[in-house]
Amino acid sequence: MGVLENKSRARLFYKYLSKVYDRINPFVWNEEMRDEALELLDIQPDDRVLDVGSGTGFATEGLLRYTDDVHALDQSIHQMEKAFAKFGRNDRVRFYRGDAERLPFKDDSFDVLWSSGSIEYWPNPVDALEEFRRVVEPGNRVLVVGPDYPETGPFQYLADAIMLFYDEHEAQRMFEEAGFVDIEHHIQQAAPGTPRAITTVARVPDADGGDEADAGAEAEVEA
Repeated sequence: MGVLENKSRARLFYKYLSKVYDRINPFVWNEEMRDEALELLDIQPDDRVLDVGSGTGFATEGLLRYTDDVHALDQSIHQMEKAFAKFGRNDRVRFYRGDAERLPFKDDSFDVLWSSGSIEYWPNPVDALEEFRRVVEPGNRVLVVGPDYPETGPFQYLADAIMLFYDEHEAQRMFEEAGFVDIEHHIQQAAPGTPRAITTVARVPDADGGDEADAGAEAEVEA
């Protein structure tokens, strides 16, 4: 487990990173990448959207282009204060301070869930993904952006020591274990040579259990 896959250390890290976050973020996750990811979700004007790990509000700003019903959750008050300055405390966005692994919402509370730049700090990613599935309406989608695992050995050792980096196979495993279906992965990159992001879009199974039945039928055919 990386040094920042610890909630108290991550909060301390962001206490200082929040001061410069909006200036350095575009080098690894810029507006073009965010907007490409947003298009994958097909957000409708009346959708109620949750932004988990909302930070300074970079993704929140993009979500507001699609719907006025945006809710943002983060564990770092220092990051949230930067977002308050952009949107007000409860004017355009409803803010919550909380934990991705224990979301303070009822089942099926949201139509869409977005999370970017947060999964790499979760000690138990599958627990958080199960929470995502719980709070999103059956049949609807979530999108999670995290850091793609480096291809070369030295960078892999560094990545493992810092926080969670993962590839498509690991992303598939985590989302399947959390109970999602129709899982797809997209690799995004600001420029050649810069860190890559892995963007995963997945769907919460239908409430009638039809997805599980379909999956079972498919497995039977393949066998």
